[in-house]
Amino acid sequence: MALVRPGGLGYSDRMSPRAVSPPADNTLRSHGRAVLVLGLPLIGSHLAQVALQVTDTLMLGWFSVEALAAAVLGAMLFFTLFVMGAGIAWAVMPMVAHANAAGETAELRRITRMGLWQSVLFSGAVMPVMWWSGPLLVAAGQEPQIAALTQEYLRIMGWGMAPALLVMVLKSYLAALERAQMVLWVTVVAALLNILLNWVLIFGNLGVPALGLRGAAIGSVIVQLFSIGLLVAYAGLLPELRAHALFLRLWRPDWPGFWRLFRLAWPISLTNLAESGLFAASAILMGWLGTHELAAHGIAIEITSIVFMVHLGLSNAATVRAGSAMGRGDGTALRRGALMAVALSVCFALLTMVVYLGFPAQMTGLFLTPEDPARDQVIAIGVGLLAVAAVFQLADGAQVVALGLLRGMQDTRVPMIMAAISYWLIGIPASWLLGIRLGYGGMGVWAGLVVGLVLAGSLLMLRFWSRARRV
Repeated sequence: MALVRPGGLGYSDRMSPRAVSPPADNTLRSHGRAVLVLGLPLIGSHLAQVALQVTDTLMLGWFSVEALAAAVLGAMLFFTLFVMGAGIAWAVMPMVAHANAAGETAELRRITRMGLWQSVLFSGAVMPVMWWSGPLLVAAGQEPQIAALTQEYLRIMGWGMAPALLVMVLKSYLAALERAQMVLWVTVVAALLNILLNWVLIFGNLGVPALGLRGAAIGSVIVQLFSIGLLVAYAGLLPELRAHALFLRLWRPDWPGFWRLFRLAWPISLTNLAESGLFAASAILMGWLGTHELAAHGIAIEITSIVFMVHLGLSNAATVRAGSAMGRGDGTALRRGALMAVALSVCFALLTMVVYLGFPAQMTGLFLTPEDPARDQVIAIGVGLLAVAAVFQLADGAQVVALGLLRGMQDTRVPMIMAAISYWLIGIPASWLLGIRLGYGGMGVWAGLVVGLVLAGSLLMLRFWSRARRV
């Protein structure tokens, strides 16, 4: 079964003629250790990254329920566009891992540079969507007051899209080189800076006027600019990385490299759009049910996002390990590394289910002030949503780890189709049918998410293992 070579859409199931001998230690234990060594810093960086949005949601919830509802809608739209653009960075990761394993330094540099180019171009293309988001949200059935607040938020947040995507490309570059520790520390510092800026700008401290929702957006843009500055300095000045010369003559186009990356990136971007669009559509449906339902949905999404970052970190580690195994020509390492990544994801999903079912009210209550008159109603809705979230933990972990493994093999087009069918043709209609048409409310909307995620996880896992056996 032919896949395209490393510069195109994927690999052949037969290894490259430059394949080298597999490492001596190819046991399951060694692969589990390798996945954790790479995955734990990536998990930490993803948790720190999501902490940026969680702290915004938490602190805006203390400011007002209206600001929280607007931030939920704004963050969902921004995140949908962001993860679509992040497909560029996630295409950089396996291509750089393969080039590094094969000793192709020039290819490594070309792919990373063109990832930076494409991120800037994408950011400019989606800015009008955020600038005029108010009428779009009203047309989607949202309350005009909340839609106006959301547009105000996104007009500021839009300026952070380019630096945020550039950060993603450099993180993918460093992760592919298994230098994830720096990625972790930069993200942790950024998360701490975001808390400080929110305290100053949202609530009006240190002589600054209280800016509320606008303050959260301004703080996020500052944090993204700070993060890209640190990563550029690290990638450009570290002696071990200086030989890659990433930023030397960065303005010069490399059209062959541009299109090689683009051919791998666009299916990943559309896959990301399909998945994030599932959750964005669920936010729209929750907005139809009311402000309290939307606020509870936002809180539950933030809680589940924290957990999802663990699976995403394992998925990224699986991408790098699979890409490196393909570059070395080691099919056994591909399968054993995949098995350990899946096993770790399953173990964490089971632990998460216990927490969601055991402490839902306590977790939801953290996002609301005791004095808020809507507190009890929002918590009651949130408890039901987290019960449904417990059901889809295994499926959510399975689909994202499978996607990471398939990306490591540079197999992206068929997974894109599988994701689109699962999320858009099955998941979203199921959410509408159960939550709106049949009247099951928020829990019905989230039950539709379960349907889409279970189907996606099953299809993607079957595809990976059927292909991995033939390598």
